[in-house]
Amino acid sequence: MTKADVINEIAEKTGIDRLDVQASVEAFFSVVKNSMADGENIYVRGFGSFINKKRAKKIARNISKNTAIIIDEHYIPSFKPSKVFIEKIKGSKKIG
Repeated sequence: MTKADVINEIAEKTGIDRLDVQASVEAFFSVVKNSMADGENIYVRGFGSFINKKRAKKIARNISKNTAIIIDEHYIPSFKPSKVFIEKIKGSKKIG
């Protein structure tokens, strides 16, 4: 399912104009990206949490050149689903 599919489905279910739904969805994604870039986590009750995970500094190998490279500590975005979300998925039909 693509973002366009999500926008169309929300517009159909709510009766709101597609362009208004698109603006709302784009605004939501923008808020999530900007907040996480500022180091804030986002918690949506009943859905899940968008969190920044810290990755420690480490030494990796470049096997083609046989050299060691240092990867500095950094943050990566992550999503942790809520228990309600997990239970809904566990109870759903399997896709074969």
